[in-house]
Amino acid sequence: MKNQGTYNGYRIAVPVEFEEVFSHFYFSENKSGNSITHTLVPSFQTMMIFNFGTAVSFTNKQNDEIEMGNCMIAGPLKQAVRYTLPAGAEMLVINFKNDAFFRFFGTALLEDHLHPDDLMTDNCFSTLWKELTKIDSLERKITHMLTFCRPFLQGRHPITEQIIALGNNGISPVKEISNREQLSERSVQMKLKEHLGYSSREMGRYTRFLKAIQLVQHLTSGTDQVNWFEVVEACGYYDQSQLIHDFKHYLNLSPSKYIKFRQGICVSSINSENHTSLPAFF
Repeated sequence: MKNQGTYNGYRIAVPVEFEEVFSHFYFSENKSGNSITHTLVPSFQTMMIFNFGTAVSFTNKQNDEIEMGNCMIAGPLKQAVRYTLPAGAEMLVINFKNDAFFRFFGTALLEDHLHPDDLMTDNCFSTLWKELTKIDSLERKITHMLTFCRPFLQGRHPITEQIIALGNNGISPVKEISNREQLSERSVQMKLKEHLGYSSREMGRYTRFLKAIQLVQHLTSGTDQVNWFEVVEACGYYDQSQLIHDFKHYLNLSPSKYIKFRQGICVSSINSENHTSLPAFF
């Protein structure tokens, strides 16, 4: 993200050892005198957010406002959320990849935002936050956080391994693995949702929408004109109304409003090796 006055926001690469676990880190700070609001694009990732400054707030599609404390987890993020950083805000975001959140916490289905200590037997993340506040260097903060989390990571379930390996190659992971392992499709689907936090149908719909967004970005390079029938046909929508429905579902915007406000909504390309590696914060 480009600097906006004295606001800074940027992605941080993950060390090779943790590339299977985290897609990236994101850091932002607002040293201006004004609050700054951005849109958090749905990513189907689960996030952990550490807050080191004034309280950051999040507003969902229903206009419910959440003011976070020192640490919060949320996701998998399936619809757009607005987040506001007041003057003095500073946050570090960790984006979990595929089944990584399940491998740490034993669950991927979060009904709402919550503090990570709520999923543990003690207040270890509150302790971690206190330790991080004493470290000035962002690089050393991340190193300390990774050292802290390393012992908690469990191995990957063999079925989940197969689901992730199939990725976006056009094959239904549920049907393929059901045939391969002699399991019912329902049991494979339940395992997928338990470990990843979403169904293959949800991911298929989201992937189609993401393809539409990327095509729109390409078509609007240097212009505000879009042939929506071209988008419908290229991305596999039944008709324009179905495309409009997805825009409103994921971004709470019509396609025309998305074009108007797209400068404040950034969408990265999909990593073909990992169907859930779209960055969550920009």
